[in-house]
Amino acid sequence: MKKGIHPEDYRLVVFKDMSNDYTFLSRSTAPTKETIKWEDGNEYPLIKLEISHKSHPFYTGKMKLVDTAGRIDKFKNKYAKFKSKPKAAEAPKKEEKPAESEAPEAPQAPTAE
Repeated sequence: MKKGIHPEDYRLVVFKDMSNDYTFLSRSTAPTKETIKWEDGNEYPLIKLEISHKSHPFYTGKMKLVDTAGRIDKFKNKYAKFKSKPKAAEAPKKEEKPAESEAPEAPQAPTAE
């Protein structure tokens, strides 16, 4: 391994899943200004997570909608106007002329028998 490329300031940090309030203690170098009192009585830096292994559908086997920032509502409101347009407002289609290969056959001249 190359020397000098890995951080030296690892410290104990509490990670909190905001969707189900699951917390766990691990080592990290991620910066944070918030702190929380842990089960052992010590105070540790707090990093908030939107999804962890306790809430992710791959690990839980359940489809659970996690919308912490209202992104789904914003999307629905933004594109609701497109859904409400009637299809009759579309421009009428012009009749297309058949292509040369699809043109009807010309009548044949009568043959003498």
